[in-house]
Amino acid sequence: MSDILSLLPGYNCGSCGFRQCRDFAAQLKSPEDLRRCPFLERDIFRDNLGKLSALVGADISPEEKITGIIDGLEADFMLAPLRDECSCREFIHPFNGSIEINIGDLLRYRPLGCPITHFAKVIDIDPGIYTIHLVGPLHRLGREDFKFKDIGLCMILAFEGRVSRGKLPKVGQTVKFIPEYCMMQKVHSGMVVNVEGRDIRIEGIDLKVW
Repeated sequence: MSDILSLLPGYNCGSCGFRQCRDFAAQLKSPEDLRRCPFLERDIFRDNLGKLSALVGADISPEEKITGIIDGLEADFMLAPLRDECSCREFIHPFNGSIEINIGDLLRYRPLGCPITHFAKVIDIDPGIYTIHLVGPLHRLGREDFKFKDIGLCMILAFEGRVSRGKLPKVGQTVKFIPEYCMMQKVHSGMVVNVEGRDIRIEGIDLKVW
């Protein structure tokens, strides 16, 4: 445990879904679990990631089969945050349009078709569409000091992120993927509309994978 903690960033930011790096370290069972820490992908921590992978298990293999935990379906790839960002970007449309939302606001909402309540920070706004980073729910629940706007049910319109494991898709391809921070580790589907290197945008998001 002490060796693992010495190699983690130590920011206690909660991006991985745990309150502290110590809690995150305690649940590590395989190298794939390390992907939940967005900072380990940064250049300054690349060497640490290799050492952590050796401590936790075998080297991370991008060719390994990727399977959803909830549905048991096979995904084409895992979707990680864009470089230096805390989560994949999501583009959401609230069904309740009466609440004023501004850049920097913290929101509580539930995606249509998902049983999990999400917490997010607004980073950009288009008419009726809000670009957000996920900031919860695990480390936000039960905190009385955490102030947010409850916007209710939302439609998820798109994801932007980076393919971290699995097959790099082509534009126009319908894909099955798992966002790394998804608590349910459920396979999502959608159509790829943009690819730049390993950074992609997926639209037409659906939780039903036929």
